[in-house]
Amino acid sequence: MPKRPVFRIGVFAPTTVQLLDLAGVDIFHMASHAYLALLTDLVPASLLALAPDVEIMYISQVPPGSLLPLTADMKIVTTHHYTDAAVAPGRLNVVYIPGPDPAMTWDADAKAWLVRQAETEGVDILSICTGIFVCGDAGLLRGRKASGPRGLQRVIKKKFDGVELVGEEYRWVKDGNLWSSGKFSFSSTTLLDAIRFSV
Repeated sequence: MPKRPVFRIGVFAPTTVQLLDLAGVDIFHMASHAYLALLTDLVPASLLALAPDVEIMYISQVPPGSLLPLTADMKIVTTHHYTDAAVAPGRLNVVYIPGPDPAMTWDADAKAWLVRQAETEGVDILSICTGIFVCGDAGLLRGRKASGPRGLQRVIKKKFDGVELVGEEYRWVKDGNLWSSGKFSFSSTTLLDAIRFSV
């Protein structure tokens, strides 16, 4: 029996992020072999055979094991610092960026890590809602089409030169390996396509 592929997702939350934006990563988990194997009465064996193993890591600029505050007074435990070898460029399939407060700032080295991820073949960057500000601060928007929160289109365009914003027309857009959205609006089909093309 062939070895199952492993799909690795790094949820990059350098600072506090929106709980709802982060929760969308669960769709990746629901596409995993471990999850689908619980639904054998509903999932055809042929689909289950194609499902990858999915590993999700919670990456921040605070030390692993830190409690990272989310909105709604919730906290998550970080599993990795962005400098950890396990999340180095080439080790992840997706860097998933839930939306922070746009007024926050992020470590220069954390942004450089994100740039190296974006420059690594086979890595997709998924920006959710105000995650576009992290991408913009890292310089990933220049020369690209991007979406973002509809009400912040002017702010994004003013802050980040060279981005072609389409957020007033499209809820999400893909340009190269950068996927951006106005909020968590990637459909489950879109995310399954991202898995299919990355594995």
